[in-house]
Amino acid sequence: RLGLITTKGFEDLVPLARGSRVSDNGWLVPPPSLVDRTCIVGVPERIGRDGQVIVALDPAAAAQAARRLVDREQVQALVVSFLWSFRNPAHERAACDAIASAVPEVRVICGSDLAPVIREFDRTQFALLNAYVDGSLDWLSSLAAELRDGGLRPPLVLTHSGGGVTTVDAARRQPIGLAQSGPAAGGAASRQLADLRGARDLVTCDLGGTSLDVGLISDGRLLRRTRGAIVGHWTSMSMVDVDSVGSGGGSLAWIDPVGAIRVGPRSAGAVPGPACYGRGGTEATVTDALVVLGYIDAARFLGGRMPLDEGAALEACNALGAQVGMDAVETAWGIREVALAAMARAVRGRIAGRGLVASELSLLAYGGCGGLFAVDIANDVGARETIVPDLAPVFSAYGAATAPLRRERARSVAARLPADETLRATFAVLRDDALADLVADGVAAHDADLVLEADVRFERQGAEITIPVREVDGVLAIGGLVDEFRAEYARRFGAGAMAMGVDAEAMTLRAVASERAREAIPSRPSPHVADGAPASSSRHVRLARAGRPVEVPVHTFAALGAGASFAGPALVDAGDTTIWVSPGHGACVDDAGSLVIVKEP
Repeated sequence: RLGLITTKGFEDLVPLARGSRVSDNGWLVPPPSLVDRTCIVGVPERIGRDGQVIVALDPAAAAQAARRLVDREQVQALVVSFLWSFRNPAHERAACDAIASAVPEVRVICGSDLAPVIREFDRTQFALLNAYVDGSLDWLSSLAAELRDGGLRPPLVLTHSGGGVTTVDAARRQPIGLAQSGPAAGGAASRQLADLRGARDLVTCDLGGTSLDVGLISDGRLLRRTRGAIVGHWTSMSMVDVDSVGSGGGSLAWIDPVGAIRVGPRSAGAVPGPACYGRGGTEATVTDALVVLGYIDAARFLGGRMPLDEGAALEACNALGAQVGMDAVETAWGIREVALAAMARAVRGRIAGRGLVASELSLLAYGGCGGLFAVDIANDVGARETIVPDLAPVFSAYGAATAPLRRERARSVAARLPADETLRATFAVLRDDALADLVADGVAAHDADLVLEADVRFERQGAEITIPVREVDGVLAIGGLVDEFRAEYARRFGAGAMAMGVDAEAMTLRAVASERAREAIPSRPSPHVADGAPASSSRHVRLARAGRPVEVPVHTFAALGAGASFAGPALVDAGDTTIWVSPGHGACVDDAGSLVIVKEP
């Protein structure tokens, strides 16, 4: 139970700003409240936008307010977040010190210490989210100690939303930073594979049991967002830029009021799972549809370790289709097509939203279900090739295991450009702090990579674009920042959208320090065949809504060496996934073991 102490007169900022909506079983509802209005108290104080004190703070008043919240509302953690505290945190820190002395039994979190950035709502929400989950990771310290005593030599680390890993102590200080760590780990692995292939631009698709997570690598950089939503709450948390759509292998199919097949966002999960799992599920899922259509071999699922119930899949699809007068096969075809359309729409939206051209992108697909839809998604959006890595089903786990330690420091300056002196001074502090954080985590300074960024916008616009700030011979290339921002703005939104005669301003500066990567995706053994790759078996697959199934060759992924090639239609079975190569496409295994699928001319 949280309490919030803020600037007097702004007590309703958090309650009134809850205009966003989240899905709850198909209904759009406000996100769950983090703090009750009765637990928000304003105290007299005011820092101006220039950092000067307008109304002095009485620390005793803040302490009294905190005492009342603890006694009357039984709050268990307190957040202090004042206006313009990123400019001058003196009032927040004085209030936190006074409150910590007055109510030592509760945790006190200072908003500007976690994120000294502009936008008081985002900054406050970030502090509230961290306070809400405070203590949830306390058990990690004892686990780390137990593992260390048991002989584990490497330190225990955790994947976080920025695409790197962090230490137990750092994670406990900012626990909400572990949110969205699964998609972020997949992004980290994707960046490795992109570097290995020399690919500068990729769209990544992580397709598992519940959703498709779509990310982007542009100009060799894994794209991140500096403001993002966690369970519907907008917050100033830096995270890998991933959008999700509720279409995965376990997504449930249903009939809407106008008689159309819909897929997701509800999922069967692992328990009971799809009907074909034989664990009590009766509703049709995407996996059931793929079994009915022949894309998945029910007898050899997970290499034969978990045979699927094809009859149950047929029965589930038949029961759904009976509502609209369709048989099981036609229903299964509809489920696959509807799911594919949602996936392609999500990928197309991500590409367009960043101003990229699909024909210049490769589509990298992973996750247990990714290979079954990847080539059709790529074909739909117009991507130039499809890449399915050797480690596709566990690609995010691989990314988590090999991601570098990563620390980030940010501070808002809200300075009209050019502001060379302000930018250089702020970057110097941020750089030193980020490197110091990484060194404290056990990384030698000479093993650290450093990236500097500036969030730039046209004056008075509501959103910024993140622009890398390069160093040339040890000197920051700040002079070209405005030109680089204008070029990126024109690329994303078109030259006609350019605000002419309007100054640009740097809102937030950022330094990202990360450990130099030491792992590499393993190479594939050389092939043992000179001409193509012979199929190991075949099975019948429905390639169209009507007509008879077509016999399709099936290749065993483990038997394909680097350089092995074949033409579609074909299926590739691995122990834990299946890859579909559609007609009119050719597939080849590269040196990293990835299956690269290209549309034939």
